Amino acid sequence: MTKTINVLQFICPTGFYGAERWVLALSKHLDAKVVRSDLAVTMEPGQKPLELVKEYKKLNLPCHTINMKSKFDLSAVNKMVELIKKENIHIVHTHGYKSDIIGVWAAKKAGIPCVVTPHGFENAKDFKLRLFIWLGCQAMKYATKVVPLSQQLLDDVLSMGVARSKSLYIQNGVDLSEVEATIAPERENSEEKRIGFVGQMISRKNIFDILDIFEQLHKKHPNTKLVLLGDGDARDELESYSKTLSCHSKVEFLGFRDDRLLLLKSFDLFVMTSTLEGIPRCLMEATAAGIPVAAYNIPGIDQLIEHKKTGLLAPLLDKQTLQNYWEELLFNQEYADELSTNAKKYVYEHYSANRMAKEYTGLFKDLVKENS
Repeated sequence: MTKTINVLQFICPTGFYGAERWVLALSKHLDAKVVRSDLAVTMEPGQKPLELVKEYKKLNLPCHTINMKSKFDLSAVNKMVELIKKENIHIVHTHGYKSDIIGVWAAKKAGIPCVVTPHGFENAKDFKLRLFIWLGCQAMKYATKVVPLSQQLLDDVLSMGVARSKSLYIQNGVDLSEVEATIAPERENSEEKRIGFVGQMISRKNIFDILDIFEQLHKKHPNTKLVLLGDGDARDELESYSKTLSCHSKVEFLGFRDDRLLLLKSFDLFVMTSTLEGIPRCLMEATAAGIPVAAYNIPGIDQLIEHKKTGLLAPLLDKQTLQNYWEELLFNQEYADELSTNAKKYVYEHYSANRMAKEYTGLFKDLVKENS
């Protein structure tokens, strides 16, 4: 065995969102004297340069690209095997349905362990996507270890048939140093209340409910603004829908932004209306930044937000109740400060990337020992 454990973080990026940022945070906090954390990404024809690769290179860690002829190119498996052998990789660590399928297969062929980390499961309506997700879930069963980010995700993978002996729960973590280093910007209009969301614009994020709630809120409180950061398959439809609303001039779609933490710290309220989550990274960042939170009460979110203690949670799809909570946090500053202070303390105590990296290091050591 070499001086370091060589781990290949493998992901098929769709942008620079929760999973991509999570990989970056983990690799940043792993002790380089113990674990060398390489990155491998797929690159499809016409795909734009990846923000994850750019940020990963800033850590002075090795990056590798696996070129794909199409969205799902099985030749990537053999390319992965070649990369594993060339770079003397000891463990493959996958993130996402496509990477799970390719990565588990490649690790098996190379004779090394594979760790799968589920970041969330999409409740997709499209049949092809649902089939693809199903295949990814089947691939998990053949991994050496499946390590979900939340207790709910652990329950999910067990219900999918993953053996309990193959499962390990390592609680999610976030790079809080980034949040700390970001100074809240000066506001042009200090009287305006800014409501914000950061994340992928996909079906399970249910952003239509955010727009509907803001429409009703803005009628009562015209000095409010909705800021949406992120991109995804649903963005065009969401933008079109927003233009049918009377509040459309006060809704901003900013897309992907490098300065998301700066913008996050400009919010008076962080909101989520997801129907399905792991433990949202954006929510951890919002609480670490001291921004009050109102969201639907679903598994994953309830691990970060305790109703009336660290934020306000409405029953799933209860837009009227959630609107009431938006108003309460926007216009009762003392109460909002109390909840956001509690939430910040909680996330710092339980969700640091440092703690997460130490637990993964222990897992990597055990797997290399078992495979030697």
